[in-house]
Amino acid sequence: MRICQITFGCLLLTWAVMASSQAPIVIAHRGASGDLPEHTLEAYQLAIEQGADFIEPDLVVTNDGVLVVRHENVLAAYREGKVVEATTDVSERAEFSDRMVTKSVNGREVTGWFVEDFTLAEIESLYARERMGDVRPHSRAHDDRYRIPTLGQVIDLVKRHEAETGRKVGIYPETKSPTYFKFAGTFAAGGKINIDTSELLVEGLVQAGFVDRDRVFIQSFEIANLVDLKRRVMPKHGVDLPLVQLLGALSRGVFSKPFDVAYHLDRGDDTAAIYGALAATLPIDADTRFGTLVTPRGLRAIRAGYASGLGPHKNSVLARTPSTSKPLRFRLTGSVASWVPDAIAVGLLVHPYTLRRETRFLSLDENGEPVSLEAETLRLLCAGVHGFFTDHSAAGVAARDRFLEGKSCVIADDRASSNNVERREVSHGG
Repeated sequence: MRICQITFGCLLLTWAVMASSQAPIVIAHRGASGDLPEHTLEAYQLAIEQGADFIEPDLVVTNDGVLVVRHENVLAAYREGKVVEATTDVSERAEFSDRMVTKSVNGREVTGWFVEDFTLAEIESLYARERMGDVRPHSRAHDDRYRIPTLGQVIDLVKRHEAETGRKVGIYPETKSPTYFKFAGTFAAGGKINIDTSELLVEGLVQAGFVDRDRVFIQSFEIANLVDLKRRVMPKHGVDLPLVQLLGALSRGVFSKPFDVAYHLDRGDDTAAIYGALAATLPIDADTRFGTLVTPRGLRAIRAGYASGLGPHKNSVLARTPSTSKPLRFRLTGSVASWVPDAIAVGLLVHPYTLRRETRFLSLDENGEPVSLEAETLRLLCAGVHGFFTDHSAAGVAARDRFLEGKSCVIADDRASSNNVERREVSHGG
């Protein structure tokens, strides 16, 4: 059966979840990264001007222990005789030619230039570049104009905006590769890195006086550092900020297991000591994967143990099947993954990533037609999510506002069959 909805078009209806009474938040993924090189103050400033509620800095650490903002600790990689994945001009700087090394990062061999092998002063001498220049030539035109900011500079930007306009914007920092920095990683010159980036992050927030629970989320793809933040780091500094467990692939395959789990199991570490009560309610073993975390047992353990929310890939929220149509690789089924209402029911926030408008990131709808960025955003909001990461903040704000202006919408739950359909509307408040 198909039901046409006035505001949101026609969606297959089998189940719906009650959305939050609070307006969903728009999270600027690495800043306005659909318009300017990601993780620059200029990209964050533009995202704020576009109306984003939160900006997202990914955090890595310099050789002298300062948190700076990059998507990964790799400033540029070198593969098959050429520079790839470059987010800076480091590969063209002759004075840093001897810094190119090969390391194992989160179980993957990478050759390139790494943040932890540079001092803050050296990092600040580099220029940022567009990571996806092939699909974002307009952003690539801004290459070599902007510098790499520190966490402190990002906080200062947000505080300055509030002082000038009265509008409060939050930050949504991600601790990148915390197990690598604290335990597994080494400097190019030799020796363990041994830097606790979670501790540095909380120290930085406290020193800046930026510890309002309504304006900070801390996220990670790893479990151990989030548990440590909840059990030790935040209590030590007298703060209690909401934590978000990011989720990789929910099925087996590439990026289906948190790196910290594999690392500690390989070393034979005491998982009970590392994961605390979580290890008692959700066994940490060789079968622990991101998919384990979204089982009913996993969701309850996460909510009770350490996190306030989940950050899944958008493809893990809106059910889809492979598409034979190029370049769109997926076709939406009209259903929502069954774990989503389960997560909401136990009190977890759901903030999916990442909404992008470029063709390669879009999907087909049930009828084989391309789904626009706005339409995909609306579908996620109808699924009951409490916010979303987007590279296009202005479009995200417009879609969120359109959602809030409507009275109801309908979605589907992939547990239901066409022979046993439960019909309920999703209501949403403003």
